[in-house]
Amino acid sequence: MKVGLIIIGDEILSGKRQDKHMSTFIQLLAARGMQLDWAKYLADDPAQITEHLRQAFASGDLVISCGGIGATPDDHTRQSAAAALGAELVLHPEAKELIWQRITQMAQEQGQASPDPEAGDTLRRLQMGVFPAGAEIIPNPFNKIPGFSVGTVYFVPGFPVMAHPMMAWVLDERHADLHRTVGLQERSLIVQGAMEASLTPLMEAVEAQFAGIKVFSLPSVDHPQWGRHIELGVKGAPEQMEAAYAALKTGVLDFGAIISTEMVR
Repeated sequence: MKVGLIIIGDEILSGKRQDKHMSTFIQLLAARGMQLDWAKYLADDPAQITEHLRQAFASGDLVISCGGIGATPDDHTRQSAAAALGAELVLHPEAKELIWQRITQMAQEQGQASPDPEAGDTLRRLQMGVFPAGAEIIPNPFNKIPGFSVGTVYFVPGFPVMAHPMMAWVLDERHADLHRTVGLQERSLIVQGAMEASLTPLMEAVEAQFAGIKVFSLPSVDHPQWGRHIELGVKGAPEQMEAAYAALKTGVLDFGAIISTEMVR
């Protein structure tokens, strides 16, 4: 199962706010021996969100979508998820209870009388529990307002303080079977005196010989320590790493390039 991340919000694309989700999600995955396979940034555009969610539901991937699940006019994720599924939007009974608990708690903290269940503010807040029919909730330890999931696509708020523990809950409670005691590994060389194009046949040969191993190349022209160089490496399952790395290193030396240093991650 691949792992994907969707981050929704005009404020991210405009630069008003910096994305904090991807780096944290990568760390959460790495701590469980997993890795991120793809990520998308989307605007607050219902048609765009619907199309990408339709792809996510069809992919069978583990996908976490961040943002847009509130109840203000610029929040479109809940509605777009329903449209992508061809499902109705319904008030989830457990979400309703959790939101009501939060409303009551807020009233008590402010020294107010018991809240009116039919008040306009109450009804607007309850909209945050309106999910596609058949959805399951994701608990929110910060303020009780839940996220939701359909299949292996999970929807959490845009606020990092809420989203990040909810991401961890998804990985631990719904996908513990994907955790690895030893995650994917990476080894690389700092190579000088060679061009990417010249090393491409070697990279292709290593990938062809070791199924499940990916070869990567990261060129740099102005590194403060190594100057012009290529970081050339392999990443993949531990059981294939040593042989694949040895083949790559031998190929670089046979080519006549210089290896400045070696790295393990």
